[in-house]
Amino acid sequence: MKKKILMIGTGGTISSRDDGQGLSPGMKADDLMKYCPYIKELCDVDCIQPLFLDSTNIRPGHWLKLADTVQRNYDAYDGFVITHGTDTMAYTASGLSYLLQNSRKPIVLTGSQKPIDEPGSDAIRNLTDAFVCACDENSHDVMLVFFGSVIAGTRARKNYSRSYAAFGSINFPEIAKIVNGEMIHYIREDKTGAPAFYDYLNPNVGVLKFVPGLRNEILQSLIEQYDGLVIESFGVGGLPEYSDYYEQIKQASERGKLIVMTTQVANEGSDLSVYKVGAQVKNNLKVLEAHDMTTESAFAKLMWILGITSNFDEAQRYFYKTVNHDILCRHN
Repeated sequence: MKKKILMIGTGGTISSRDDGQGLSPGMKADDLMKYCPYIKELCDVDCIQPLFLDSTNIRPGHWLKLADTVQRNYDAYDGFVITHGTDTMAYTASGLSYLLQNSRKPIVLTGSQKPIDEPGSDAIRNLTDAFVCACDENSHDVMLVFFGSVIAGTRARKNYSRSYAAFGSINFPEIAKIVNGEMIHYIREDKTGAPAFYDYLNPNVGVLKFVPGLRNEILQSLIEQYDGLVIESFGVGGLPEYSDYYEQIKQASERGKLIVMTTQVANEGSDLSVYKVGAQVKNNLKVLEAHDMTTESAFAKLMWILGITSNFDEAQRYFYKTVNHDILCRHN
């Protein structure tokens, strides 16, 4: 019996056309399916179009809309394929990973680097692979499928702006590869328990990338404006000692702000305990450390947590609970 899959279109490059002013979404989900006749041999497909946006315009409120679309249709379908622009797809994959937890059914995001109607486009391959993944009995949770790679939704990052192999899995193996329409699983897991759906995020979260000599007022302004802040520091992590960043973060945490310390280095994660500039933060301040999480995942997880609690001890428990493979390594 064929699987029944819901395709959810949001726009993005895969659906774009050039109107003389640059590419913008021009085809809906039904139009995309016309280019991939094999998919209808593989499964039964219904299409829905809740968004029609360049992914540059996708915001956390749209993650909630997509999560709601999946939740409302969850019992009627065996899996879901979401077509999405590549520029913010990793953020959306992370956001959905926290809004749609412990799903036995696959929720697969994909897109392309070229529109589907351009010669040599990667869109047909990616879209077909996404449906192969969504139909596979061993596929679960939120995943991103691109150029044959199947990546956990919390581990994806766009590494290349033009290459077809645009996405990589950060600090975690790929879930699977898709080769000639076949899934080759590297990681299998048995899902137990019911899925957990969430319908609220606190979007009042920011990200600050430290640069040498960052002005104090930049950090202070972001602390004032946001309920939570992800700070990308240098190397394995720490705060420069030439300014009063330490005192600013101390005061922020005392006022109930949630601060996550991470690294701007893509691979191998943070470890605040290595250097004095990090150890004094880790040992003396109420901050969360992202360890091997991606910034995209830490950003989305902080929104999810702040939608539940702003209490540091409770937030800490939520933050260090693994969701969809988002965090593995915790240094002492």
